[in-house]
Amino acid sequence: MKLKLKNVFLAYFLVSIAGLLYALVQLGQPCDCLSPLRAAAEQLRQKDLRISQLQADLRRPPPVPAQPPEPEALPTIYVITPTYARLVQKAELVRLSQTLSLVPRVHWVLVEDAESPTPLVSGLLAASGLLFTHLAVPTPKAQRLREGEPGWVRPRGVEQRNKALDWLRGRGGAVGGEKDPPPPGTQGVVYFADDDNTYSRELFKEMRWTRGVSVWPVGLVGGLRFEGPQVQDGRVVGFHTAWEPTRPFPLDMAGFAVALPLLVAKPNAQFDATAPRGYLESSLLSHLVDPKDLEPRAANCTQVLVWHTRTEKPKMKQEEQLQRQGQGSDPAIEV
Repeated sequence: MKLKLKNVFLAYFLVSIAGLLYALVQLGQPCDCLSPLRAAAEQLRQKDLRISQLQADLRRPPPVPAQPPEPEALPTIYVITPTYARLVQKAELVRLSQTLSLVPRVHWVLVEDAESPTPLVSGLLAASGLLFTHLAVPTPKAQRLREGEPGWVRPRGVEQRNKALDWLRGRGGAVGGEKDPPPPGTQGVVYFADDDNTYSRELFKEMRWTRGVSVWPVGLVGGLRFEGPQVQDGRVVGFHTAWEPTRPFPLDMAGFAVALPLLVAKPNAQFDATAPRGYLESSLLSHLVDPKDLEPRAANCTQVLVWHTRTEKPKMKQEEQLQRQGQGSDPAIEV
């Protein structure tokens, strides 16, 4: 047992001596301990630099926001709206007028389907606060919808839109509001806005700088969620539509705007009342532009900013019953 312990101590002594000798040898070797220290110091320096930059940004005054153009510098948008007498007429026109009141530099050209202006529309225009021109022209009897006919059988608002185009071209006819047409050389945009659609005010920003004919999608039209141009590399290359896709311009009336100088330069361009179903828009646009030259708007026609909504026709069964009893609603109260 004693011999074994001596052997253990001897072995331990020899190992210790070897370890000591190795340590003494290493003391003379160069040490690479500085590299990690330098890397850590560089990281700290970069963090300090970033903190200093952030502190400087916080002390810097905020940038002055870009000022939008003065309203006087914007081209005027001439919004042409045909309208006709019906129970929901005032409700439709009030809604549209309040949308237009949010748009700078807009001129509302409202055209009644009537021999002469009606008190309802005249009063509404006067109270709207908008710059407006009031026109009136009746639809010829041969073009009017007959009792029971669906609305799509005959084009509506043709005479009224053409009357507005005549006024813009200096052919007179205004019965109220601003009676003088735009002076020659006026930079403006013409948009056909039916009174029953729904419009985002962003739409008018999109059309404001139209150079020829600008286009965009229209929601809830043609039996589709939306209908409109297809764009590739910033150019219109086709149209998303289901009905009569071979039309020259398969667009809804709410889906385009025309530069005023272009309309004035093409005095024969107008809507054709005899155009086949769905070709009314094409009857005008074919005189103004080639499809490849259309100007896509609304993020290359990927945003819907106007909807082809329709107000449900009110049911007046109870009103009619009370009228037969001589107890109908007071006709002196305008609805």
